[in-house]
This record gives sequence, C-alpha cells and structure tokens, in this order.
Amino acid sequence: MVFNAFVTEATCSDREVASWLIPRLPAAFARLRTLWADGIYRGVAFIADLFERTGIHLQIIERDPSVKGFKRLPRRWVVECAFAWRGSYRRLSRDYELLVTTSDAMIYAAMLHLMLRRLAPDR
Repeated sequence: MVFNAFVTEATCSDREVASWLIPRLPAAFARLRTLWADGIYRGVAFIADLFERTGIHLQIIERDPSVKGFKRLPRRWVVECAFAWRGSYRRLSRDYELLVTTSDAMIYAAMLHLMLRRLAPDR
C-alpha cells in the first residue's frame, strides 16, 4: 500500500487526519524513521502514542516565540516548496474542485508534470 497524496474535506482537522495516516506509514514506508511536524501536534497524547507504537520519531518544528520577524525554520522549506510548486498550477492555486477525488487527481497530474519537466528539461 503506497499513497502519495491524501486529500480530505476542509472539515477534517490535521490532527484527525494524522490519526488515520500515522498507523499506515510503516507499511507504506518501511525505512521511515523520523517525521517532521508542525507545532499543532505538540502535546497531543494520541499522536505521541501512535508514534510510539509505530516506532517513528516525531520531531516538532516550531518558531521561537522570542524571535521577532522572519526566521527560517529547519526542514520547513521542504513543505513550503511543495506547496509553492502546487500553487503554480491554476487548478491547485484555489479550491476550484467540487469533489475530493478531483483535487487528488489534480495533485497527481501537477506533480507528474513537474517530475517529467525535471527528467527531460529541454523538451
């Protein structure tokens, strides 16, 4: 079982979706040892329990509240780049799609296009 995109309705919280996805991670990604997460997951007991059962280390990436202005956070750029790449496609720049399955398909199409351009940039 491998999944690359997991699209849900806007009514689902990140914490709720994490409780669905985290138990599936070891089967899909056997070499996965560390997962970086946003500060929203700090102190959430069931998330910590899920990570303990799966053997995956959860590393919370948070902004230092004492620092004013912009400060680059470690590993955060990976997610921000992926969002920026997706946002360059018109159909993914806003919530145009009515169905979740259509959004999911558009993510796959955009990422496939991006990968093909990187594999054969001069064509």
